[in-house]
Amino acid sequence: MTAPLVKGWCPGALRPMSSGDGLLVRVRPPIGRLTQAQAAGLACLAGQYGNGLIDLSARANIQIRGVTDPTYAPLVMGLAALGLIDATPEAEARRNIVVTPFWQSGDGTAELAERLGSALRNDRALDLPGKFGFAVDTGVTPMLRDVSADIRIERDATGALLCRADGAASGARVTPDTAVDTALSLARWFISSGGRKRMVAHLADGATLPAAFNVIEAAPMTDMPPPAPGQSAVGFMIGFAFGQMQARALSALATIAPLRATPWRMLLLEERIGAPDIEGIITRADDPLLRVIACPGLPGCTQALQPTRPLARALAPHVPVDRMLHVSGCAKGCAHPGPTSLTLVAQARGFALVRDGNAASSPASSPLTVEQLLADPGTLMENPNALPV
Repeated sequence: MTAPLVKGWCPGALRPMSSGDGLLVRVRPPIGRLTQAQAAGLACLAGQYGNGLIDLSARANIQIRGVTDPTYAPLVMGLAALGLIDATPEAEARRNIVVTPFWQSGDGTAELAERLGSALRNDRALDLPGKFGFAVDTGVTPMLRDVSADIRIERDATGALLCRADGAASGARVTPDTAVDTALSLARWFISSGGRKRMVAHLADGATLPAAFNVIEAAPMTDMPPPAPGQSAVGFMIGFAFGQMQARALSALATIAPLRATPWRMLLLEERIGAPDIEGIITRADDPLLRVIACPGLPGCTQALQPTRPLARALAPHVPVDRMLHVSGCAKGCAHPGPTSLTLVAQARGFALVRDGNAASSPASSPLTVEQLLADPGTLMENPNALPV
């Protein structure tokens, strides 16, 4: 079987990626926020120039699906009118920032993220790898430790700001005025010291950080539950099955409040108290669909070997509350690169079963057909060893 193609770069609005249902156009909202006018405009564009499906990515970006060659140019023009386009594809790629969605007005997070975004757009000499990114995680408690980023601006145990290389336990003390320059200096060090792809791998290969980044210890990791739909101090969080919504759902949400995209494939409605009554959204933390992860699969992805989401939806009610199921269309595991309690990986015929691993892990059984998987879903979740091999 041919291995799936690893492209090594992420799509953008100015550099779309071909997929099984057309072009995938990824929008990176400044500071991860959409005004109500931007959200309404984005919904209209997705319905007019795409197939009406909108994805939320693991880096708090918004993807319009089903764009065609003839509709791509007017889509970009519409995004530009909404203020959601960078000047060049290179500037767009550099501005790869995820921002904690729990910032509050006046805490400095939005201003810091805006300055970092502007600096990255304008630094034409900064030639970073395609997936290299930044995290602005400056709330009282770090929330983005499990979100992919190579350079992190967060707080130490005393609450002071620091800039830290991903994978390092300490960083450099910074202020709101010095944080951006320090982060960019760390990015330049990554390039000049031979970094090729990601910061963690670079450090693991023996790269030694500049002395200034070994001074202040990061705040200790805490075992916090992942964010879930529900009320927060800054608004109401809503989810979507598999992180995908219809354009009409976004249009309805735009009438309620400004929106913040999150890296957990959810949206936060600013200052909203209580769940909105809109079809197709998840408002309860105990919804079974939150316990399943699935990529688009066939026919949405050209590399997928099987449809994924119908199977994931059928199995969702049987996933125990303390477990996660990942249904992957191929061994890349794009929707969730990390391990889960149970992973089903599409094969030419059926799905291979992986326990406590990811989509690239060795399977525990020969491929099982969808019919076999659905015949006894309770056993699949509770005792997969009992399934036929």
